[in-house]
Amino acid sequence: MSSNLATKLREGTKKSHSMAENVGFVKCFLKGVVEKESYRKLVANLYFVYSQIEEEMEKHKDHPILSKIYFKELNRKKSLEQDLSYYFGPNWRDQVAPSPAAQAYVQRIREVSENEPELLIAQSYTRYLGDLSGGQILKGIAVRAMNLTDGGTAFYEFKDIPDEKAFKNNYRQALNELPIDEATADRIVDEANAAFGMNMKMFMELEGNLIKAIGMMLFNSLTRKRTRGSTETELATAE
Repeated sequence: MSSNLATKLREGTKKSHSMAENVGFVKCFLKGVVEKESYRKLVANLYFVYSQIEEEMEKHKDHPILSKIYFKELNRKKSLEQDLSYYFGPNWRDQVAPSPAAQAYVQRIREVSENEPELLIAQSYTRYLGDLSGGQILKGIAVRAMNLTDGGTAFYEFKDIPDEKAFKNNYRQALNELPIDEATADRIVDEANAAFGMNMKMFMELEGNLIKAIGMMLFNSLTRKRTRGSTETELATAE
């Protein structure tokens, strides 16, 4: 039984994917303009989001469907803890809290876990496939933009996945082989689109700090509508 879920997710989230790429914070990031205060707030928000996804996936690790895409080597919580220690210092736990958009995101993850755990597939896909797809490029941008020399990019490093391309192929195959019906597949695609929207809201919250740091004129210049033939890569969205 094949659900072709990987294909449905890729095709069904194209519009959301494009919208996420065009959020101002993302466009600036991809052009090498990264303001450290905004970035460390993003790392803090991602910590709360991934902690919740990973807690719920662990809870359902024996679920007849979720167990088939449960890969602990994807987990980002510990790497985000390393980055938070780098950006905020050893007492980072006393300094970070989820923003309103991150709180709503975390709450949604809890809700789907409790009421329809199959939808965690969408939450997992949207975050992890994006991380694997653009991680190394984004790591390079962050290092250059913030002059990082001794850390701060653990989030992008999948040390337990030696071949990212092969892993993504296996992940997609696992998605396609999930024993789900068409209606469930459609709900998963809908949830993935919702997850893109929640990511976008987190990015949008950060634009105020970025504009303060670089000025409205430069921000407008960097976020102007893209010309045809642009080859920009995604920030944190599944491909």
